[in-house]
Amino acid sequence: MSEELNVLRDKIDEVDRQLVALLAQRLMLVADVGEVKSRHGLPIYAPDREAAMLAKRREEAERQGVPGDLVEDVLRRIMRESYASEKDTGFKCVNPALRRVVVVGGHGALGRLFVSLLRLSGYDVAVLEQGDWVQADALLSDAGMVLVAVPIDVTESVIARLKGLPDDCLLVDVTSVKRGPLSAMLAVHSGPVLGLHPMFGPDVASFAKQVIVCCSGRDEAASDWLRQQMTIWGARLVNVSADDHDHSMTLIQALRHFATFAYGRHLAEEQADLEQLLALSSPIYRLELAMVGRLFAQDPALYADIILSSPDNLAMIRRYYEGFGRSLALLEQGDRSAFVRAFNDVAAYFGPHAGEFLRESKQLLAQANDRRHLA
Repeated sequence: MSEELNVLRDKIDEVDRQLVALLAQRLMLVADVGEVKSRHGLPIYAPDREAAMLAKRREEAERQGVPGDLVEDVLRRIMRESYASEKDTGFKCVNPALRRVVVVGGHGALGRLFVSLLRLSGYDVAVLEQGDWVQADALLSDAGMVLVAVPIDVTESVIARLKGLPDDCLLVDVTSVKRGPLSAMLAVHSGPVLGLHPMFGPDVASFAKQVIVCCSGRDEAASDWLRQQMTIWGARLVNVSADDHDHSMTLIQALRHFATFAYGRHLAEEQADLEQLLALSSPIYRLELAMVGRLFAQDPALYADIILSSPDNLAMIRRYYEGFGRSLALLEQGDRSAFVRAFNDVAAYFGPHAGEFLRESKQLLAQANDRRHLA
């Protein structure tokens, strides 16, 4: 039996070698595609093309008895690598006549990312850091765009120092709060102003499929070139007002980060045995624990600044705390029927999204379980 098994394994190994060779060939073709897109200014992410291709490959796979989900999972992973490879070919410069771009805080993690992509797109980029303000006037006096990428707690004070910019200079910030920085930019500069919030960390492989929130400040047409450039980088732009952005971030960021912090702190105070928790966890609980641990592997000052950036955040956290107490009261009263009614009310609120999230989470959990066993 072992000889028969070895023969079959050898055949599988040969097929795997062919797969690797095909992947190498595909990546070479992707590099060629990237060069063509760069010359013509096409976005590296084309959602319609991707959706059509995946649908076609699923159909072909299922005709041959191969699960469509398997093929889609494999192709999505390949495409992630492809998007990361495409950026290495550079990007078309949408505004080649633009004067120097100055990135304030360009040596920080997020600042470096924008510096890199702007340079890959052919722009002349200078970096202005805290110790460089002696040359600030020289750098800023003829700037075509100034992009502020500094910590939240100093963003408005840094913006206040950016006086005397050219009238046509585009002033931009990339902070995760928008009302305060946008007001500060409008106060200090009479020219075009745009607020951005990249909804991702600086460790992304590319901008493909990443969301960037855009909050208009002044002279929206003057920032059209930057919006087009970010679209070429692969980003998905979402336009909202600064007020709507900050209200949404109260729920998306401040409340979630605080709840994660509180849960992690509780685990630490209970001195929970993490190794045992991991050993006993199914993929979903391991993934949840991973998301908690992820927070504590990062800069605490950043999360403190996000949570404390607005009194609205604290008010929302207070309402969450009070709601938590009401939910706890249902359990303390042993009122099972009331708990079920509350559960169903929330399910009705999520509506069809609940089913969508269930399907998405199944894919994530399958991938997490694979990685766990490989580890």
